[in-house]
Amino acid sequence: MKYKKLILVLCLFAQSSMAQSGTKNNDRAFWLSHLDALAKPILQSLANDSLKIVMPKTMSKHIDNPTQRQEVAYLEAFGRIMTGIAPWLNLEGGSAKEIALRNGYRAWAIKAVANAVNPQAKDYMVFDKGGQPLVDASFLAAAFIRCPWLWNHLDAQVQANVVNAFLKTRQIKPGFSNWILFSGMIEAFFCEFGLEWDIVRVEYCFRQLEQWYLGDSIYSDGEKFHFDYYNSYVIHPYLATMIEVFNKKTTTFNWQTAKLKSRNQRYAVILERLINPDGSFPATGRSLVYRGGAFHHLAEMAFRKKLAAELSPAQVRGALTAVIRKTTESKATFTKDGWLEIGLYGNQPEIADVYITTGSLYLCSTILLPLGLPETDEFWAAPTQEWTSQKVWSGKDIPADHAVD
Repeated sequence: MKYKKLILVLCLFAQSSMAQSGTKNNDRAFWLSHLDALAKPILQSLANDSLKIVMPKTMSKHIDNPTQRQEVAYLEAFGRIMTGIAPWLNLEGGSAKEIALRNGYRAWAIKAVANAVNPQAKDYMVFDKGGQPLVDASFLAAAFIRCPWLWNHLDAQVQANVVNAFLKTRQIKPGFSNWILFSGMIEAFFCEFGLEWDIVRVEYCFRQLEQWYLGDSIYSDGEKFHFDYYNSYVIHPYLATMIEVFNKKTTTFNWQTAKLKSRNQRYAVILERLINPDGSFPATGRSLVYRGGAFHHLAEMAFRKKLAAELSPAQVRGALTAVIRKTTESKATFTKDGWLEIGLYGNQPEIADVYITTGSLYLCSTILLPLGLPETDEFWAAPTQEWTSQKVWSGKDIPADHAVD
């Protein structure tokens, strides 16, 4: 009887250990399956020059300009999915299965870029009509910055076509809001790859955002403050990327470096605290249909390994995994053909703002940025840890929270 009890204890211990080790491995596998579900319909179709044929033409019920929105929806889908999966495309190594998956996506990405900027292709995209192309060209520009492998593997003619497409966006006047950062990211692309860039546009971004800084890591999105996730969708990730790029070429913007480091870390702390124990988060502000894109900045800080000391990579992994699970658990998240439906939790068309199309939804891919870290990195390899809300709402004692200024 004693031996049976001992064997039972050892079996339970082994199962527990396997569960713990399996958690970290299963997290990455789950993230990769989510990446595949999001990216495959877009990149496979665009690589085959058929995106405009197969992508749903779903729009907000309150769309403001349906004809023009449909024309730019394809660049929306492409730029947004690429900016989220770019670090993973740039990564080398991993399991044989992951390497094979990445190689397939790299092949699609090269063909997709070529078709997107080729005037002779069916899927040639609009870069100069209305204002929206500036937004999504900037997401594509950020993708190249996050994945130099892709830029370096394009042939010279495709590179020239990309540059010409991005230059077209200079004629678009950005709105007096986070939109000025879209112009700044295009210039960051030019700077990163040794092309001529406009320092005045960049200076304008940093100076104006400083005027809109409100305190405790929060920026106003224009002249008036809005309680939404645009500090994470755009403002912090763009400022962090831009300062890193330009600081490699000039000391002009050094006055921003220390400020941005402190603010970037603090805002990541705030975002992590907004994730509830079940992975849900406050449904406030516009663009909620971007789903997990609300945590773009937290994901980027984890990917950059720039998290504040109070945030362990493992707890951030747990929190972001919970968000992905929560925002995709509804059976109405995808169409029968695998495209995202409009909504935060399933199909919720009334949540969509006047500018939302199917393409808009793929900003949710930005939560996947930490896939650019190898599976051996602490983010993936460390045992699962509770995130802040789990600790608090299970009665655990934690340090007080404090503003940065």
